[in-house]
Amino acid sequence: MEDLKAKLASPELSDRLSAVGTLRTLAAQEAIPLLEQAIQDTSARVRYAAVSLLGQMGDLQQRETMISLLNTDPEFDVRAAAAAALGDLKDPEAIDALVTAYERDSEWLVRFSIVAALGEIAHPRAFDLLVEALDSEPLTRTVAAGALGQMGDLRAVPLLIKYANDEDWQLRFRVAQSLGQLGTSEAVEALEKLIHDPIEQVAEVAREALALGLKK
Repeated sequence: MEDLKAKLASPELSDRLSAVGTLRTLAAQEAIPLLEQAIQDTSARVRYAAVSLLGQMGDLQQRETMISLLNTDPEFDVRAAAAAALGDLKDPEAIDALVTAYERDSEWLVRFSIVAALGEIAHPRAFDLLVEALDSEPLTRTVAAGALGQMGDLRAVPLLIKYANDEDWQLRFRVAQSLGQLGTSEAVEALEKLIHDPIEQVAEVAREALALGLKK
């Protein structure tokens, strides 16, 4: 442990990055105090690695630390990693902070990571933001479509169906997946059309959803 502490304080970036990597091998109670040190590092690469690992530790007591990084870190990739870490926690108490950050932060990667995190948390309070994200840039709206399926809120069905003929096949793919998860009669009707999609991946996921026994 003392060796790791020394490496985290080293002036050499390679030492500090190596130390964070080694923390993966420790039990959470040993690693977390050192990760709390690493997220204050002057290097964005170290902070990114540390907050990513911190989320994987699953310690809900770190929620406020992650929210602070999401709100204040000057590097957008670290803010995105903080959002992803909050998603790893699957803690509904993080939703308000994620929604506020989505509205404030203009970086697409941060917004993408927030939407993905809300999909992981899968709480009804995130529904309105996920619907809003359906009209954002391509990668974000694709992950929003998937998140709505994970959430299981049937209000999403007619909203997703609007995108069943979108020119972006990756969005259609996620729409088909989510409609299969939601499984209403409207969803089945849309899936029966999507099995004829010109992109085989989309048609296949629609067929798979119908084969699972969805009925009108």
